[in-house]
Amino acid sequence: MASILRIIKAIFFWSYGRTTWQYDVLCALILAFIFLTPSSWFETSEPRNTPAHQSRFEQVLITPVSPSDNLDMGEIERRVRAHTGRPDTQVIAVRPQRDATGKGVGYEVDIR
Repeated sequence: MASILRIIKAIFFWSYGRTTWQYDVLCALILAFIFLTPSSWFETSEPRNTPAHQSRFEQVLITPVSPSDNLDMGEIERRVRAHTGRPDTQVIAVRPQRDATGKGVGYEVDIR
């Protein structure tokens, strides 16, 4: 019983050195897991288009026709719907985009 506990403790705290057969067996098991595991084990049911830390909204960049255009919310929604081809698109947030000189170049629009 004591020898079994000693073996379990040695495996759990990994007291084996690199030149031992136990180390070689563990490396072989790790490599077998990496190369022989079916990829279906790691697939998720929902597609991931955005990183996990970002919201589930899509983003669209709308550029004004001329630099002096100040687009109101209705015009932005109309352009977003025309751009996406979906009449049911909802605008969540609008952020003006500026170039290095500070001139407005468009609007970044979060949509759902």
